[in-house]
Amino acid sequence: MAEPLSDTQLQHWRTFIESSWALHTTLEDELRAATGLSMNDYHVLVALADAPGRRIRMGELANRLVFSPSRITYQITSMIKRGLVSKETCPDDKRGFEAVLTEAGLEALRAAAPAHLATVRERFINHLDEEELAVIGRAFAKIRKN
Repeated sequence: MAEPLSDTQLQHWRTFIESSWALHTTLEDELRAATGLSMNDYHVLVALADAPGRRIRMGELANRLVFSPSRITYQITSMIKRGLVSKETCPDDKRGFEAVLTEAGLEALRAAAPAHLATVRERFINHLDEEELAVIGRAFAKIRKN
C-alpha cells in the first residue's frame, strides 16, 4: 500500500490539480470561442510549425504531445478534414506516416496565437514573478522526464 500524503502534500497536490484543470478549461474555452480551435489542435499546429519542414512522424508527434497512437490518429484525422494538416508517407521510410502542416493550418495558427497568448499571459504568466516561473519550469521539467 502506498504511503499516505502528509496534510501539506495533499493540500499542494489538490491545489495543483484544481488550479491546473481550471486553467486548462479556461484556456480551452477561450481559444475555442475566439478561433474554433481546441487546445489539442493548437498544440499540434505549434509542434508542426516548429518542426523541420513543418512535418513530424506520427509516433514522434504522439510522444511529444503525450497522446496515445489512437488519440493522435483521431486528432490528425479531425484536422485533415478541416484542412489544417495532411498526412503523408515518410519519404525515408514508406511504412511510416508524417503529419504535415498545411498553409491553412499555418494561417489558423498565426490567427489564433495572439488571442491565445493574451489568455496565457492574463490567466497564468501575469500572476507569477520570474522566480516563480523558473521554479515551475524546473519542477515540470523534472516531472516530464519521468
